[in-house]
Formats: sequence, structure tokens, C-alpha cells
Amino acid sequence: MPPAATSVRSDRSWPVRVLRRGVGLVVVLGLLLAVAFGVAWAVTPGVADAEQRVAERLAEHGGTPLAGELPSRVAAALLATEDSHFADHIGIDWRGALRAPVGLVTGTDQGGSTVHQQLARVLYEDGATDVVAKGRAVALAVKLDRAWTDEQILRMYLDSVYFGHGFYGISAAAEGYFGLPPDRLDWAQASLLAGLVQAPSAYDPFQHPERAAGRQAHVLDRLVAVGAFEPAEADDIASRQWGLVGR
Repeated sequence: MPPAATSVRSDRSWPVRVLRRGVGLVVVLGLLLAVAFGVAWAVTPGVADAEQRVAERLAEHGGTPLAGELPSRVAAALLATEDSHFADHIGIDWRGALRAPVGLVTGTDQGGSTVHQQLARVLYEDGATDVVAKGRAVALAVKLDRAWTDEQILRMYLDSVYFGHGFYGISAAAEGYFGLPPDRLDWAQASLLAGLVQAPSAYDPFQHPERAAGRQAHVLDRLVAVGAFEPAEADDIASRQWGLVGR
């Protein structure tokens, strides 16, 4: 009888032990991440020169700075696809941060990089996506959020993004693909451009129109998910012509 009672008490206590170990691992992981972030913060530069870096990038590639107000359709499509919590985070999004360790283990990109992180990689890490560069981009993203307004960050992002065919920045892309300024693009054109950011060559609308259409459909699905459209409206936009003008 005594051995049986001991066994029951042991069986009942194992979930508690597992829970304690799990909590301990979380605490240790949190401390390690905090230390890593502190180191990244210390070794990365300030970001007061971000706008200057954007201007230099555009000048190097023959791009044109975005003039006037932000093009609302392009901005909405890009944010819905790339960073739907743009207005709510501090440069990094905990939802993406939770997926990042999985990517490190599996060697795959789990997504979750915010607009701030993408901008940081372009301007300060020369587009690198290795583990060290991603870690530095996290610290730089928080610095960007503290130093610049959301509108300034989004404007710099739109001016820095590469859209394929030598088009750097939204102004060059809108004129190059459609012969229009960014603020005159319709939803079909805006959603197409938003889809190019992830992989301009793979979704090239001239070379791979079917892939481009599939990517555009994903962008429209995201716009539906964030409440910008009803599904029927997105389907109507997907059926419209892009109005491409030459190569």
C-alpha cells in the first residue's frame, strides 16, 4: 500500500515539475534575448541620418523621391501585406518575434519582419538577411521608431523599396510600370506593386504574369483581412487590367 500511495503522489506532481521547468526556460530565454538586444543596441549606429541614406540610395539608382502626400492605396496595400500592425508596435512586432526562433532552428524565413526592420536592413545592413544582420535590424528598428514618425518611416520605406526592372522607390515603379504618379494608381495597380516587394524577379508582371496575379491575390486577401474590402470587391479588383506600359 505505501508504495502505491507514493506512486500516486509522484504522478500528480509531474505536471507541476514540467510547468516549473517551462517557466524557467522562458525566463532564461527572455534574459538571453534582453542581453542580445542590449548588445545589438550598443553596436548599431544612430538613425538620425536615415533620410539622408534614403536620398543617397535613390540618387545612386536614378530614383525620384516621393513628392506630396503618401499614396494612400499603395500604402494601404503594402501595410496590409507587410506589416498590418504598423501603427501599434515599437518597430518590432511580438507576433513576428515569436516566429523568429522557429526560423533560426529550421533555416526558413518565418516572416514577421516589420516595415521598420525591412527599412533598417536596406539602409544599414546592405540588405543582408543573415542571423547577425537580422539581430542588428531589430535594434535599428526600435531606434527608427523612436527617432521618426510613422509617416516619415513609411515615406522612407516607399522610397527605398526595390520593385524590379531597375525601379527603386514607388515613384519610379509607378511611372515605369504604369506611366502614372503613385497617387493616381488604382487598386489593381497598387495591389500589384505591393506584391512585388517580397520578390520582384519572381513576381515580375512582364515575365511571370500568372505568378504576379497570384501574389496580387494574396495582397487583396490581406486587404480583406484587415477590413479594407469585402471579398466581392477584392474579386472585382483582381479581374481588372493592370495597364502596364512597356518593359
